[in-house]
Formats: sequence, structure tokens, C-alpha cells
Amino acid sequence: MTTQHDWTDAGFATRAIHVGQDPDPHTGAVIVPVYQTSTFAQSEVGEHKGWDYARSGNPTRDALQAALASLEGGRHGFAFASGLAGSDAVLRTLSPGDHVVMANDVYGGTYRQLARVHQPWGLQFDPVDLSDVDAVEAAWRDNTRMVWIETPTNPLMSIFDIRALSDFAHDRGAIVVVDNTFATPYLQQPLSLGADVVVHSTTKYIGGHSDVVGGAVVTNDDDLAAPIAFLQNAIGGVPAPWDSWLTLRGLKTLAIRMRAHCANAHAVVEALVSSPAVTQVLYPGLRTHPGHDIAAVQMRDFGGMISFRMVDQDAALKACARFRVFTLAESLGGVESLVEHPGKMTHMSVAGSTLEVPSDLVRLSVGIEDVEDLVGDVEQALS
Repeated sequence: MTTQHDWTDAGFATRAIHVGQDPDPHTGAVIVPVYQTSTFAQSEVGEHKGWDYARSGNPTRDALQAALASLEGGRHGFAFASGLAGSDAVLRTLSPGDHVVMANDVYGGTYRQLARVHQPWGLQFDPVDLSDVDAVEAAWRDNTRMVWIETPTNPLMSIFDIRALSDFAHDRGAIVVVDNTFATPYLQQPLSLGADVVVHSTTKYIGGHSDVVGGAVVTNDDDLAAPIAFLQNAIGGVPAPWDSWLTLRGLKTLAIRMRAHCANAHAVVEALVSSPAVTQVLYPGLRTHPGHDIAAVQMRDFGGMISFRMVDQDAALKACARFRVFTLAESLGGVESLVEHPGKMTHMSVAGSTLEVPSDLVRLSVGIEDVEDLVGDVEQALS
């Protein structure tokens, strides 16, 4: 008979492979099955084996949630159909009239959700440079209930001090949410730095293979976990069993993939810094980056995302078209390298706002191909 193992003291990669994923007790299968069912039989009215309806719970999703919680150092993990579905659930724990202080360089979809979904419903928010304590203080209101951090940010690669911002917010009775998509729990664990909630687009590095869309929310706060669990079920933005299984499969190799992403990114950064066509490289691993010292403390490494600026939009668009190993596409975090122009692709939703990104900006998601091929592609695209 298979017994549940306690992986509490195991390392990151070990927990990614095993937490919530003990061999199936019925068959001995070493991989969690895809429980492709919409409902579950009950032995009598109200008596079941832990699951009654698949929107409310599914064993495949439960395995993913357990693994995600473990890797973020949290007690409660929730999987969603997308990163924005998870963000929506977190924001819905607030009430009309509440105020959110958010980073002034968040993912465009996060800004769009707040500005066009939650603000009409009654939430208030202000985008702020979270590296400037005076700016945060100036934006603070009596009704501020949440600080929304993204670090590194998408796409300007800004770094914010999670511990300092958490202390600041908690002293004033607010909670802190960190979008950890770029860093992943392998490189950064916000809950250990004082944050209350972590959100992810698991579509990116956690899934890791550009074949599934998903999101996650992790917390240690029981009072926050209860409404998030309710909203997950009541609104129903949950991942299908197959999507949960694909994400769980990707999670198993997260540690080794992140090491490869980071190593390749360091080499690509060197090529970008050496290029006369590039006017600025935005990467927290560079000692010249204003957030380098903070990132060096709160991150294991500096990630696989790089942004850089060129002389103008025309040069940026032409460079995007010349890449060959890097595929011109939206999204990020897959094993394949991607290039995009944020202003005309992922961040069009912030055009005309205070979050509008520079038109000469190019963003790279550095994959795990042979590093010589990636460096060579950068050099030829920018030559």
C-alpha cells in the first residue's frame, strides 16, 4: 500500500517532482493521472471520496496546487485557468472603495484589469514607483488596503524591495501581493520576504513549454485563503484536468530549466552590452542596474528575461524582424527563445497611459537552446 511521504525538508527540485505526486495508490502509477471527469460518484447522498464536482475540485488539480504551495513556501495553493483569473480572484477579496498602490511598470493585462474591470466596479488604484519610498507615502490613503508588486517588472525589468515594502504596508494595515511570474519560486520566494500573497501566470516558466495557459495564487494567510477558495469555485476560472497535468509536468523541470535560462541570459546580455546598436540594456544582473543590489539579495539568480533599447522605434521593429533563433511572438518563459516589441504587442493595453512603454524597447525571453546559437542570433540581428 502506498503511503504519503513528508517532503517538508527536501530540496526545491525534489519537492517539485514529488509533493502532491506520490504514486497512485490504486495502480502504482508514478505520474499523477489525468482525472478527466466532470463529476464523481457518491456512495450515498453527501458521502464521497473528497470530490463531488470538478469545478470545485479535481485530484489532478489538487496535486498541482500542493506542489505550487510547497515551492512558494505557502500552506494554501490555488490553480486558475490563467494568470489574470488568479489576479482577479485576489483583487475581488477587496471591497468597492478600497485603494490599491501598484507598481508603475506592471504587466499590461494587470493594469487593464484594474483600470477597466475593477475600477468601474469601485476599486481605486494608483501606479507608483515602488522604489521611491516618498512616492509610496504620497500615494498612500486611509483606504489603501493592498500593495501590488511585480519584481522584476514586465517589461522594464525594475526591481523592488519586497521585504521593505511589506514592512511598510503591514505597518499601515495593508496586504502585499507579489507577481512572481518572471522570477519563479526557484529564483525568488516572496512569502519568505514578508509578502502575503504570490500570484503567477503558470503559462510562462512554470509550465515552461508554451503549450498550456494557467495561473496560480499561493498564501500562508488563512483569512485570505478562505475567500480565494470561495472565489475560485464560485466564479469558476479553474484549469481543466489536462491543463493541470501539463503544468504539473512542466513544474518538475523548473529548477534545471531556470538554471539554463539564467546561464544563457548572462551570455546574451554580454552580447547586447557589446552591440553599438543598443543604447541601454535592462537586466538586474548588470551591476549598473539600479536594482542590482536588491535583486542580488532577494533572488537566487537574475532570470531569463532581458529588455533593451535602441535608437528609435524603427530600429527596434527592424531588429525584431531579423531574429531567426529567437521567434517573434508574445508570451515568455518557454524552452524556446522569443523576441517581441512590447509597445506594439504585449503592452498595447497601456498605450496612452502613465504605464506606456518606450517605443524603442525590445524584450527577449531567453530560452534553453545552445548558447552559441543565441548569441550568434543576437549579433546578426543587431549588426
